[in-house]
Amino acid sequence: MTIECVASGPFSLTESPVWDSDTGTLYWCDIPACAVHALVPQTGARREWGFPGPTGSMGLCRSGRLVVATGLEVVLFDADSGETTPVATLEAAAGSRANDGKVGPDGAFWVGTMVERQDPDDPQGALFRVGADGSVEKRLDGLRTTNGLAWSADGMTMYHADSRGQWIDRWDFDPASGNMKNRTRIAEPTEAQGRPDGGATDIDGNYWSAGVSAGALNCWSPQGELLSRIEVPVPRPTMPCFGGPDLKTLYFTSIRANLDAAALAAAPDSGGVFAMPAPVAGAPVSRFDD
Repeated sequence: MTIECVASGPFSLTESPVWDSDTGTLYWCDIPACAVHALVPQTGARREWGFPGPTGSMGLCRSGRLVVATGLEVVLFDADSGETTPVATLEAAAGSRANDGKVGPDGAFWVGTMVERQDPDDPQGALFRVGADGSVEKRLDGLRTTNGLAWSADGMTMYHADSRGQWIDRWDFDPASGNMKNRTRIAEPTEAQGRPDGGATDIDGNYWSAGVSAGALNCWSPQGELLSRIEVPVPRPTMPCFGGPDLKTLYFTSIRANLDAAALAAAPDSGGVFAMPAPVAGAPVSRFDD
């Protein structure tokens, strides 16, 4: 399988790749650089925008804008004008920032918080649902490093992971109300499989998870069976997403920060964004109801 680095930066910690099928654009964040990047693969055109705080995640809006989590703020961003519109502020413990986030099939932005220097015996991260009206609902707490949000193509199943808790959960989801119920732990990945970082779903209903500690992408069934494992050319992949005209290109982001000299020599494109052919099409992503 050919895996190509499509954007090499240099970046520090890229995350939250999102494919905009309307414009043929791939977006992603570089969290510590407080930046959002865009690439049009067909032309190679690139753009970059800066934000005031660590930029953990983003999603697409119905209006064509982006919804972005920066620091503990959720904002709307117009890439053409550069205009930023505040939406909500997340209440979190000292030393926290927003981490993984995605737009759900209910049209809300779901985003988690994490404490940068966390006490492993006192997990203080949480998962929030942010509405376009600025409403903020805390849906889960007691999380270490909230991650892995993704929904099935029919919007009826939500996946969520904790990278430090090392589990992946499945929820029944109501796309009309945003209610979640019947939490089921489907996997507790080992270090060899990789701590579960960002996730995405394919059209067949399976869940793709970046094994950030094992240099691999793992494909899990809804029941938690490990269906396939793809070793990638960087030691710390962070999140997959499906893109391309037919949603059959699998993109993924990665980490460069804190890798030692030997790791960087073996994987000099670490921190970059990669692409490969996908064995199955991805589930289309939802858009924020702005």
